[in-house]
Amino acid sequence: MKKVILVLAAILAVSQLLSAQVFNDIPMDWKWVGQHSAALTYDGSYTGKKDYLLDAKSRKIVKTGISYPRKYTDFPLRPEGAVNLTFSPDSTKLAFTRANNLWVADIATGAETQLTFDGSETILNGYASWVYYEEIFGRASRYRAFWWSPDSKVLAFYRFDNERVPVFPIYSPFAENYDRSGMRLSYSQNAGAAVALPDLSPDGGSVRMTRYPLCGDPNPEVRIGFAHLDDGKLVWADFDEHEDQYFGHVFWNGRKFFVQREPRLQNTLDLYAVSPDDGSKEHIYHEHYKTWLDWIEGIKFGSEGFYTVRSFETLWQQIYYISYDGKTVRRLTDGENWRMSIIDVDEASGRLIFTAERSSRTAQGLYLLDTRKGQISALSPDGYDVDGVRVSPDHHYVIYSQSSYSDPYEIWLCDVLKPQKSCKLEDFASPSFHAGDYSLPKAVEIQARDGLKLYGYMVLPRDFDPSKKYPVHVDLYGGPDTPQVRNRWYGVSRYDFYSENGIIELVADCRASGHNGREGMDQIYRQLDVLEIRDFVDWGLWLQSLPYVRADKIGVEGFSFGGTMAALLVMDHSDVFHYGIAGGGVYDWALYDTHYTERFMDTPQANAGGYALTRVIDHAKNYPVEYSDSSDAAALEPVMLKLTHGTGDDNVHFQNTLRLADALQKNGKKFELMIYPDGMHGYRGYQGAHFNSANEDFWRRHLLAR
Repeated sequence: MKKVILVLAAILAVSQLLSAQVFNDIPMDWKWVGQHSAALTYDGSYTGKKDYLLDAKSRKIVKTGISYPRKYTDFPLRPEGAVNLTFSPDSTKLAFTRANNLWVADIATGAETQLTFDGSETILNGYASWVYYEEIFGRASRYRAFWWSPDSKVLAFYRFDNERVPVFPIYSPFAENYDRSGMRLSYSQNAGAAVALPDLSPDGGSVRMTRYPLCGDPNPEVRIGFAHLDDGKLVWADFDEHEDQYFGHVFWNGRKFFVQREPRLQNTLDLYAVSPDDGSKEHIYHEHYKTWLDWIEGIKFGSEGFYTVRSFETLWQQIYYISYDGKTVRRLTDGENWRMSIIDVDEASGRLIFTAERSSRTAQGLYLLDTRKGQISALSPDGYDVDGVRVSPDHHYVIYSQSSYSDPYEIWLCDVLKPQKSCKLEDFASPSFHAGDYSLPKAVEIQARDGLKLYGYMVLPRDFDPSKKYPVHVDLYGGPDTPQVRNRWYGVSRYDFYSENGIIELVADCRASGHNGREGMDQIYRQLDVLEIRDFVDWGLWLQSLPYVRADKIGVEGFSFGGTMAALLVMDHSDVFHYGIAGGGVYDWALYDTHYTERFMDTPQANAGGYALTRVIDHAKNYPVEYSDSSDAAALEPVMLKLTHGTGDDNVHFQNTLRLADALQKNGKKFELMIYPDGMHGYRGYQGAHFNSANEDFWRRHLLAR
């Protein structure tokens, strides 16, 4: 249940459709190619005619039309059946999995070497079990669960035993393995291998089986292995794979392999340094928290210890220094920080560069920390969100982009030692750009009924007249630490449908989104949906209090966790939210996976009351719309809920929407339903186009009565 943040390149692509008089063509990426020399590229190739070389010391372009391409733009070998081809650090080999075994190929000779031999339908070597792929490694991993050592001599990998993980069937009306979702993974790779059923009609479709642990189910057992390429030796880390546990993100540091472990309850984290030579482990760090702990997602290694971000001590994220022997754990920062990321550490000078939401709750700034004095200074101006940060090898310069709701992207060169000499390199906006010419987001804030501050942004219609009244469309998500509100550039056309049709757009976050640090998130523990819904109702009541809002025409839309929120809001609070589109929602937390749900809810066995309280299906009876004998068949319903789901969704199963639809039907309720055959968790391609058109039609009918 992770959201993908829109990257700079995607937004800049829109510039090709915009007038060059208003927006400039600017580089889409940059990298350092020398101590103080940087290459900037317009097309990502680093070989284009407009691509240029910048000297940071002189702040001048020294060459246009450069050639700094990647060593390989494609794989020189593509072994048959290879999955997740990955270069070794020295670029001489390719590692991959095939039939759930780990392999390596020599690029020069093409020779292949098999490293594991027990791969099967339930034993996966270097290929993630579904719950690890979705909830720990993330979808960007594409199921890869192996990692090269820095010297290219060892492959570390996770070995998953799915034998005890229950099978969840996903039916497809089609027999062929075709990706209708546009997610660039084969349908069978996402949903599991098709299973031949006895006496199945040739036109009977197919069934794919996923090893998917629902809440309370057994998880895959995991062993951590090290395959040595020189002698073929296989070494196993000294962990008991039969314990009920999770292993998290991993980090190589020289000849040590750093592994995180959490128990099933996920309120304790331990970090170990494991030897790939004999599998022995050394305990480095222990952490405990009253609710749940997130994984360590980034480490910067130093000579005697490492630097990382944690949030267990002050209710906010802080940077810590931890010695390799575990005897020193020192907090280096203070204050209200969130979304912290360590970018660069220079131990020789004691300088550490990081990004964080520090001076703003909705924008990441760039900061310099003096690790010796504990002093923090800003390297970027307030009011802008920073992205694409690249630090020079000599640690003296930074290139980054910054933007805000009303300020298009700018590319800056920052002088770390002399910030006053920092300068703007590129500006997406030309002198003829005027923010007032467009319907752009504006920050809004409210106080929840218990005083906690909530954050959002609003886009007003074109030619907005405060003496008139407008319908409102609310976009939301609501999941833990997954904010939708970020003070950055979204382009000039993102919300055109609403602004051009006289609809106010509000994007709103709740206390769980992370803007309030751990204080807001801890309050939702063991009762997902309860306080989040209350916060969104407060947003709705605030909207109804505005003189230019039609209090009877407020719609809400969300997908995944947001779909859960949208359905609950319309069913339980139809006096505030009158229309809603709920896509791909979880409507009974017992029907979702172990790692995500139990992190916030504990197991169903230990928190039966919490699961019962938050079962959305049971709220169907509160939905007020029923079929009537009215002769006016064309009359517009004052309340309407639309459900959408992809039948091939391997993440939030179609089962959720089927059960909610069944509950609504049992209670005689009138609602709308749109399904997408084989659609995954998010619709793309022709399904995405249909989804967008159908939703726009829904809002025209219900918010605009057209």
